[in-house]
Amino acid sequence: MELKKAKVLVTGGSSGIGLATAKRLVSAGAKVAICGRNGQRLRAAAESTGAMAIEADVSREADVARLIQTVIRELGGYDTLINNAGFGRFAPLVDMTVADFQSVWETNVLGAMLVARDSARHFVHMQGGNIVNVASTSGQRGGANGTAYASSKFALAGLTDVWRTELRQHGIRVMQINPSEVLTEFRANSGRPSAVETPTKLRADDIADVIANMLALDDRVLVKDVTVWATNPKD
Repeated sequence: MELKKAKVLVTGGSSGIGLATAKRLVSAGAKVAICGRNGQRLRAAAESTGAMAIEADVSREADVARLIQTVIRELGGYDTLINNAGFGRFAPLVDMTVADFQSVWETNVLGAMLVARDSARHFVHMQGGNIVNVASTSGQRGGANGTAYASSKFALAGLTDVWRTELRQHGIRVMQINPSEVLTEFRANSGRPSAVETPTKLRADDIADVIANMLALDDRVLVKDVTVWATNPKD
């Protein structure tokens, strides 16, 4: 697809990978809408990127319906979803609470499904479109304390396969990106100490560039999934 003609919705667009991706796509000429739950942060992100802000909680069905209707109305339709909204809670299995487990799954799995479902309905009508699910290397190999987060990303990978199988016949590309550790606010927001910043670790811009390159391939080309690692990350 031609990025300069793209009309894109980025969920979780107020920080981290979502914010970097919105900025990257706007710089390529795309029309971009971003959504998030924190209105103040979302509006600041929109001002810094040139994207349109729509406050919404992807885990709420009514919010998602309003989100999609607003994107279609304000962008004149759209053809790309970056399904990025997500967060983590980390604890040993014996200490995992139902509240933490449910909250992660409600955003990372249910939320991803709701936005993809309503986007797919629009894309099927157009007979074309793109869905990029932002998963994680944690969805390829579980690690200690990852009961909630890793399981949600394993689930997202399974959903990606299902949606790809269903939607290819409608000219819709369903792709997945699996970043390893990226220096964003993710760790701090999950209640863990911030990662040590070193020049060898991945940045959000790195993931944004890969997403943009996946989308920029000719529509006949479907990239199933891409896993992104730092070459030699040093703590």
